[in-house]
Amino acid sequence: MTIRHKNYIPDNIEVRGANANNLKNLDIDIPLNSFVAITGVSGSGKSSLAMDTIYSEGARKYLNALSTYTRRRITQMGRSNVKEIKNLPSTIALRQRPVVPGVRSTVGTMTESLNILRLMFSRLASVKCPNGHRLDPTLKISQVMDLPSSDDNMGVLTCPVCHVHFMTFGAEDFAFNSTGACPTCQGTGFLKTIELDKIIPDKSLTIAEGAVRSWRLPGRSLQIELVEQLGVRINVPFESLTDKEKDIVIKGKGVKREVIVPTSTGKSFKLNALYENAIDSVKHSLKSAKNENTLNRLGRFYSTQECPNCLGSRFDPKLFNNELVGKNIAEVCQLSIDQLQNFCSEILNWLPENMQKLGKNLTNELLELLQPIDDLGLNYLTLTRAGNTLSTGELQRIQLARTIRNQMTGVLYVLDEPSVGLHPANVTGLIKILRELVKLGNSLIVVDHDTSIIAAADYVIEIGPSSGASGGRVISKGTVDDIMKDQDSVIEPYLTGKAKIIQHNHIEPFSKGTIDVEISDRFNIHNMQAKFSKESLNVVSGMSGSGKTTLVFDSFINALEDKTNGDPMPSFVKKLDANGIKNILTVDSTPIGKNVRSTVATYTKILDKVRKLFAATDSAKTKKYTASYFSYNNKEGACPNCGGTGVITLDIQYLPDMVETCPVCNGNRYNPDILTITWHGKNIAEILNMSITEAAKFFEDESSIEGTIDTLNEIGLSYLELGESTPTLSGGEAQRLKLVTYMKRSQKNQLFVFDEPSVGLHPKDVSILINVLNKLINNHATVIVIEHDLDIIANADYINDLGPEGGINGGKIIASGTPKDICSSSDSITGKYLQEHMKLFNI
Repeated sequence: MTIRHKNYIPDNIEVRGANANNLKNLDIDIPLNSFVAITGVSGSGKSSLAMDTIYSEGARKYLNALSTYTRRRITQMGRSNVKEIKNLPSTIALRQRPVVPGVRSTVGTMTESLNILRLMFSRLASVKCPNGHRLDPTLKISQVMDLPSSDDNMGVLTCPVCHVHFMTFGAEDFAFNSTGACPTCQGTGFLKTIELDKIIPDKSLTIAEGAVRSWRLPGRSLQIELVEQLGVRINVPFESLTDKEKDIVIKGKGVKREVIVPTSTGKSFKLNALYENAIDSVKHSLKSAKNENTLNRLGRFYSTQECPNCLGSRFDPKLFNNELVGKNIAEVCQLSIDQLQNFCSEILNWLPENMQKLGKNLTNELLELLQPIDDLGLNYLTLTRAGNTLSTGELQRIQLARTIRNQMTGVLYVLDEPSVGLHPANVTGLIKILRELVKLGNSLIVVDHDTSIIAAADYVIEIGPSSGASGGRVISKGTVDDIMKDQDSVIEPYLTGKAKIIQHNHIEPFSKGTIDVEISDRFNIHNMQAKFSKESLNVVSGMSGSGKTTLVFDSFINALEDKTNGDPMPSFVKKLDANGIKNILTVDSTPIGKNVRSTVATYTKILDKVRKLFAATDSAKTKKYTASYFSYNNKEGACPNCGGTGVITLDIQYLPDMVETCPVCNGNRYNPDILTITWHGKNIAEILNMSITEAAKFFEDESSIEGTIDTLNEIGLSYLELGESTPTLSGGEAQRLKLVTYMKRSQKNQLFVFDEPSVGLHPKDVSILINVLNKLINNHATVIVIEHDLDIIANADYINDLGPEGGINGGKIIASGTPKDICSSSDSITGKYLQEHMKLFNI
C-alpha cells in the first residue's frame, strides 16, 4: 500500500536555541525512530538537553492538547528555555532516581501483577465453605460475582455437600491495602516491638551510671531522681535489683512527684514532674519526635519482627481458604517471577475444561505483565518483596517494564541513566529491551555513561567539553564509529581502550589487618563467612539481588553499629571481628537537603565563615549588622518578597505553575540593604554566584575557607557555584560533597561504606572518584564499595563477588580476591565481564 505523505515525514527532532541551565544557545538535530545516546561528563548539560528541554517541551505540548478539565488534574510541565523544537512526538520520561515506594508497596502492587492474581483467586480458585467442605473450581463463582450489587445473590455460593449458603471472596477482598489486610499488622507484614535488651543492654551498670538508656533521651533527665523517689535503688547494679524494683523501672505507672531542679545561676525551683518508665519513655518520645536523628536514635530500641498472624504475607489469614493448585495467595506471592510464570501453566492443567477460556485470559494477562520484568533480569524478585527494599536500578527497571508492556508506537522515550544499579550482564538485557522499543516504531533518547549502552546506540551526541560554565556545547556527534575517530571526544578513549583506568596503587590484601563477619540466615544468605581488608579498597560485586546489600548494610553495618553502641548484635550475625573499627560513615547518592535553601555554601559551612567576614566590616558594624543578617534564611537578611529563595511561584490556574526569578532581588535572595555591604569589593550575593574555581582565588588569603575550597577542587567539584542548590546535584556529586569534611584528617579506624558511588558518573569522573577513595585510604581509612562499575572493580584491593545470580539463586560468595583472581574464576559472571574489560584496556 502506498502512503501518500511518507516522503514528507520528518527524520529529525530539530532543537533550536536551547538555553536550559548551562546550555549555550544549542542547536541540534536528533534522529527520530532511532536509539540515540547522549553522554558527557557530570554537569556538562546532558540532562539539561534531554530532560529539561526535550522531555519538558514534549510533555507540555502533549498536555496542552488535553482539555482544561483534564489538565487541572495532572501535574503540568513549565515551558523550557528553548527558542523552538520541531517534530517533537509525545514524550515519556524515566528518571534517574525513581520515587522510593512507601511501606505498603510491594513488587506485586508496583507491577500491577497482584491485581491479576487477586482476580484469579476470586474467580478461578477452589473455595471452602464455613463447614470446611472444599469446592472444586467452578464457573458458578464468576456468575455470582458478576451479578449486580443490588441482587441478594451477588457473591453467594451454596455448598454442594452441606448446602450452606456463604459469601465468597471478591477481588477487592484480596487487597492487603484494603479489606484484605491482616488485622494484626494492618497489611504491613511486620510488627515493631520494643526490645528490653536494647533499653537496658548492660545490666551490670547502676541506674545512676546510665543502665536505662531510654532515660538518656531528650527531656528524660529527671527520671532517675523520680524513680529513686518511688523506692528504687539507683546505686546498685540493675541485675541486683529486686523484682519489684525492676517492675517499677520497666512497667511502673506514670505518677507525678515533686523534684528540685537547679538552674545555671545557682538557684533552683520546684517542679511537679511525671514519671515515665523505661518503655513509656521510648513510646512517648516516638510520638513527639520529628527530627530525623532523633527518630534514628529511637529506632535502636525497636526490633522489626514478622507478623505472627499472617507470617509476613500482609493478607488476612481467612483468605487462605481460597487456593489455586493447592496454594493460597500468600504462598503464590512468595514465588519468584520465574516460578510464577511456570505456575501459570500448572493452573491451566488444574482447571476443568469449561474454565479453560477464562483461565487462559487471566494467565495470559499475568504472563504479559511478567515477561518484560523477566527480560530486564528481575526474575528473582517475588511479588511479596517490599518496594522500599529495592535498589534504584531495580525500581527503574520495574518502571521501564511497565512502560514497555503497553507496546505503544510513535512515542519518544527519554531515559535518564537506565544503567544505574545494573550488573554488566543486566545491561545486555537492557540493551535488548531498548532496541525493542525502537522496533515498535518509537524514538529513544538515553542519557548514560555506560560504554556498553553508548556502543549499542544508533547515534551519539556528546555534550561538554567540561562541566558547568565550561560545558553546554555539542563537542561530538554521529555514529559510534564517528565518535571513536573524533579527537575532540571525551568518551572516545573509554570506547577504544586508550584511557588509563587504574588510578589506585594496589595494597596487598589483609596486610593492614582483617575484618571478619559471619552470617547465619538472612534473606537469601545462609551460613556466609565474609572478610574485608583493613585500610584498603574493598569491593562487593554481583548480580542485582545477589545479597550485596544484605551482607554489607543489613548484616555487617548493623552489627558493627550495635557493637559500637553497646547494643546486642542482630541474631543472624554469628560473629564480628571489627579489628578496631570505631566509626562508620555510610555514603549514598541520596540528594542533600530538601529544598533550594540548601546550597553548596551552606552544606560545607563556607557561608557561615563568609557571614562572619561581612559582619566584621566597618560598614556592617556601623549598621549593627551581625552575622545572622547575612543569612538568606533569616528574616533580617532575606528578600521580603521571596523569603530568601530567589524565586517565586505563580499559580495561573489552568496552566502549570510558573517559577520565576524574584523581581525584587533578581534571584540574589537578599534584602537590598544587605547587598550594600561589600567585602573586598563583592557583596554576599556576588560571592554566592562564584564557581569554586573563582572562589579559590578570591579567598586565597582566608585559610579557614581556602582549605574547604581546595578540597572541593580536589574531589572534582570545581565547576559548582557556591550558591548552587544541593538537591539538584547528581548522585555522584552529592556523594563527593558529603566527603568534604573527611578529606584532610586522619581516618584511622574509620570505615567508609559507599553504595554505588559511580551513579551518574562519566568514566572520566570515575577516575576522579577513585582518586578521592585513594586519599581516604592514604589517611588510613577502610573503604567498602558496593559496585557494578568495572573501572572501580578493576581498582579494588580485595573483592567479594556474590551470586551466582539473584534471589534464591544468589546469596553465596562465589569468588573472592584481587581483580585477577575474580577474572580467573569460572563461576563468576562478574569475572567474565571484568576479564573482557581489563583486556580492552591492556591490563
